[in-house]
Amino acid sequence: MSRRRTVGTKKKLALLIGAGVVAGGGAFTMAATSNAAQTAADSTVCQGLATALGNNQTFVAGQRATPDAQSAARIANREAVVAQIKVQQEASGCVVGESAQDSQVTPPATQPPSPAQTASPAAPAAPGGGQQVCNGSTVTLSGEGGAPAASSNQFPAGTRLRVTNLDNDKSTTVEVTSVSGSCALLNNAAFEQVREPGKFLIRRALIEKVG
Repeated sequence: MSRRRTVGTKKKLALLIGAGVVAGGGAFTMAATSNAAQTAADSTVCQGLATALGNNQTFVAGQRATPDAQSAARIANREAVVAQIKVQQEASGCVVGESAQDSQVTPPATQPPSPAQTASPAAPAAPGGGQQVCNGSTVTLSGEGGAPAASSNQFPAGTRLRVTNLDNDKSTTVEVTSVSGSCALLNNAAFEQVREPGKFLIRRALIEKVG
């Protein structure tokens, strides 16, 4: 006569607890992964806002250092932008007032060409047909309203720049209308045309001078 093996009460309890631990561990792993992804996204948003804040603060400091007849109006405009960026920082859970200047320092081996070299027909052409400029620069937004436009610390008003976000292949061609602390700083409308959802910084940007 065969004897049926039975699982004792204690063994059943141990098996149930073990299964619960495994399930709980899986849930913890999924939660940790989700939290890590959210933290990375939040970090990108905060860095973009900090860069935008730093660019505007640099512009204001420059206007105060070398004022002209329009400096007061420009400063008032940018201070309003600074205030709006701080509101966005608070709403995004970032450190309010955290500022990171968008460095445009170029290594000696790749210094921008002199004006004579820039005018030379041998100047390199970018894939989009324009002259590639500001190699390695990131692009963020100024917080200013109005029609799509850009500001720059290298190109005079009236210069046309095409900015391409290489992470999503979106591009916009805008006219430089004012001075800023970056090679190319897009206003809100222009940035919306090329941004990735939820991001305030374009790390892989192609900037071309097209006119």
